[in-house]
Amino acid sequence: MPVVMPIYGTRPEAIKMAPIVAALKKSDVLDCFVTVTGQHRSMLDQVNNLFGIEPDHDLNIFEPGQTLNSILARTIDGLEKLFNVNRPDAVIVQGDTTTSTAAAMAAFYHGIPVVHVEAGLRSGDPHSPFPEEGNRKITSQLASLHLAPTEGSRQNLLAENINPASIVVTGNTVVDALLATVEKNVPFKDPELEDLADSGRRILLVTTHRRENQGEGMQGIGRALARIAAAEPNLSIVLPAHANPLVREAVLPHLDGLANVLVTEPLEYGEFTRLLSLAHIILTDSGGVQEEAPSLGVPVLVMRENTERPEAVEAGVVKLIGTGEDRIVYEVNRVLHDRDYFDSMSKAINPYGDGFAARRTLDAISRFFIQTSPQNVADINLPASELPKNTDN
Repeated sequence: MPVVMPIYGTRPEAIKMAPIVAALKKSDVLDCFVTVTGQHRSMLDQVNNLFGIEPDHDLNIFEPGQTLNSILARTIDGLEKLFNVNRPDAVIVQGDTTTSTAAAMAAFYHGIPVVHVEAGLRSGDPHSPFPEEGNRKITSQLASLHLAPTEGSRQNLLAENINPASIVVTGNTVVDALLATVEKNVPFKDPELEDLADSGRRILLVTTHRRENQGEGMQGIGRALARIAAAEPNLSIVLPAHANPLVREAVLPHLDGLANVLVTEPLEYGEFTRLLSLAHIILTDSGGVQEEAPSLGVPVLVMRENTERPEAVEAGVVKLIGTGEDRIVYEVNRVLHDRDYFDSMSKAINPYGDGFAARRTLDAISRFFIQTSPQNVADINLPASELPKNTDN
């Protein structure tokens, strides 16, 4: 039976890998050994605990003040040692983190096929998002199987001369994870959040952490939030503050003492999905939130100049607004007070998935082994009707 090794290290990767790991653990045609790098530590562990995942291998690379280069080096070194002892038939990497690119490189150097989940996202600007755009393009050059979340992502890969036969459109597993978690209605540990949930007040949920927004961009976000809070006393602004001190130092001083602003520590994923479902508006620079919120019918204003996830923008449920202070205030005010505009953005339309992406991922990997490893065909007997079809140009 082919052995596949999901490798991930951050909270976003863990969330999107969790449905795949669950599907692999139930599979009778593929074996699975989970490896985590620990690029994020506590946040990674929280997600694994929520989904009941116990990693088989933990590189535990996290260090305070770690740099991108140090993450890359320690991940490759740790996987070098691991592959020499436990060599899988393929590795699975997710998205655009330094962990995903380092794992793809380490596997490639060992001649191990790379399966890239959430492949093909492109902003067209190598510096925005940074380093994610570069990481994705590097990983695409090393992958043997590209699992694109949307047709648009597939087209991006084709434009880069990726073999069409190696691309499968699966949807995004973040939707699988979100729908499963929202149903749990996880209680808030912070009593102020629980009180707010019971109050019925409108909530503006804010998340910000993007590297390219740090500095004046973050300062502008903080000033804009202060103006919104002053102008809208009946609106509650909730900001789960990112742990990065550069983010906190830029944003939080502007919000100090404002009665209708609640700043919390980063929320565990179960709590965060509940807060997403309670929000009236979401103001974010996160990529994952752009993918999640459309399933819940919550308008999303994205504080970025571009996005590698254009599908929700095209669907009208996400809008790019940048980080300009006046623009943020204007756009939030418009969603709050223009009912027709709010209704147009609050349609529960999610172009990123239907909750079955993990099943399609499992099927695509099974087909990959049938096509590339004839000796494994006897171990894999999926009916042809259950396998995903590639649509070539």
